[in-house]
Amino acid sequence: MVFKAFTSFLSRRVIKTTILAYQGLVTAFSGQEAFRFELAIFLISIPLAFFVAQTNLQILLLLAVGILVLIIELLNTAIELVVDRIGLEINKLSGQAKDVGSSAVFLSLLLFVVVWTVIIIDNFYLSRLFSR
Repeated sequence: MVFKAFTSFLSRRVIKTTILAYQGLVTAFSGQEAFRFELAIFLISIPLAFFVAQTNLQILLLLAVGILVLIIELLNTAIELVVDRIGLEINKLSGQAKDVGSSAVFLSLLLFVVVWTVIIIDNFYLSRLFSR
């Protein structure tokens, strides 16, 4: 009886959480051009990762950095929405909060570019250079 009640509660909680997560993705997609762009880049990078990578670990790494960019963009969007909710008047702390969120997105994009570049150079340039 207790197990059935627990699993029922758990399944309701998982369904509610999934619905809220979906709503968050819809909000970000509909309201944030940056998120749409980064999502498009990620979707393009999925098949490319299977072409570029030579190991499963490389595939995981290439896809993980793309997901990381999306996660950080979602967090940045949340920060911006909360700051805008508080007030649209110019405030130094509000501006700093938005700037820090944007910096996090920038660093995640930089990491994405570095990881992809290193793996591409390693797999296509260095492997040919040393295989002679």
